[in-house]
Amino acid sequence: MASPLVDYCEQANPGVLAEIRRFGAFGHARRIQASFLAKLEKRTLIWLAERTPARINSDHLTILGFMGQLLAGGFYAMSRWNKYCLLAVIGCLAVNWLGDSLDGTLARVRQQQRPRYGFYVDHMVDSIGAVAMMGGLAFSGFMDPWIAIGLLVAFLVLSIQSYLATYTTGEFRLSFWYFGPTELRLLLAVGNLAVLRWPLVLHRHYRLFDVGGAIGVIGMTLMLIAFTIKNGYQLYRAERIR
Repeated sequence: MASPLVDYCEQANPGVLAEIRRFGAFGHARRIQASFLAKLEKRTLIWLAERTPARINSDHLTILGFMGQLLAGGFYAMSRWNKYCLLAVIGCLAVNWLGDSLDGTLARVRQQQRPRYGFYVDHMVDSIGAVAMMGGLAFSGFMDPWIAIGLLVAFLVLSIQSYLATYTTGEFRLSFWYFGPTELRLLLAVGNLAVLRWPLVLHRHYRLFDVGGAIGVIGMTLMLIAFTIKNGYQLYRAERIR
């Protein structure tokens, strides 16, 4: 028996229920991963998942990834007094990649998926970790705090767009314009190494992380605008008022 909400939707716009059925349930949202390293990363993660000891589960890996991100923020903050803490950040980014990327792959390899739980916990952890890491970077002295705040806001709003698109269109996008979390971690790692040698760029007038951060804010803003328009138009056509 249909629920009152479904009855109402069918009466108001008969095409709504058909679109809901076409997009499918949350757990069947189509994952879109088209980053530069996606194929290599997928093979690597499956190889690691098949060799992960049985006593380690996805929750352990989620916690590991979260701790890596929190420690990255802590070492960024400590680099204000010792720039070589930036090297420790690189190690923390590697730990974050391992935990954050392998937890879902391990669940799929073992056929232990928990779509709603995994989606909610993983992305709440990512959001809190991003606040910690950008907070540490803002305090480091290597990036203007306002640029760090801009990066954090752009990341969180782009994440919100992705989560809403997952629910409304049935597409869960893990990468934008061939860039995903792994590529961003690598850019940060390379940036950390570069800052040790060239903290100032463009005739030594600007901090390297300020320039890179500004480019990041602009790039994520353009992504947000492009995908908001694309998804909004797709949903408008799907639920056109007749």
